[in-house]
Amino acid sequence: MNPSSSLSVIKIGGGLSAIPGALNRVCRAVGGAGCSHRILVVPGGGPFADAVREFDRREGLAPASAHWMAILAMDQYAHVLAERIAGATLINEPGAVLQVLRRSGVAVLAPFRWMRSADVLPHTWEVTSDSIAAFVAGALDAARLILIKPVSEIPDPMDPHFAATLPAGLPFSTLGPDQIDELAACLSG
Repeated sequence: MNPSSSLSVIKIGGGLSAIPGALNRVCRAVGGAGCSHRILVVPGGGPFADAVREFDRREGLAPASAHWMAILAMDQYAHVLAERIAGATLINEPGAVLQVLRRSGVAVLAPFRWMRSADVLPHTWEVTSDSIAAFVAGALDAARLILIKPVSEIPDPMDPHFAATLPAGLPFSTLGPDQIDELAACLSG
């Protein structure tokens, strides 16, 4: 398989939606990169997960309920991303990735069904979409993982479960929305 046809997993953080213009700029860049690369986008939770966090803070949820509701929030953000990334296809299971991405293009994963079935991560707020993206990249034997997050979250370490979930030797990089011009180099590296 040549480098441009190997799968790259890109996590697009939900916090980008709070930065004027950042989400659209990132979605344009990912859509453009999909013309020559196979890309699977894993969404963050963004304002949808924040609503779950706030409800949990106010009303109290069992850890498992909060975990699954936060992953459902990722599904909601997946719909936003699939709408904003030109030519993207929304999928909700791993078997659809290769069908959608035969040569190049962008698939956006709504991860709830897959994560509920696999149930491999602890049910805690310490598990974020970063760890879910690491799990997905490993499960699909991706060539690389790229995390696109607000600059304020870089270089903070990922969630406490990320390092243990990231497969050994899988290269990953983190970009802020203002570094999106570096996406092509990350995909080719």
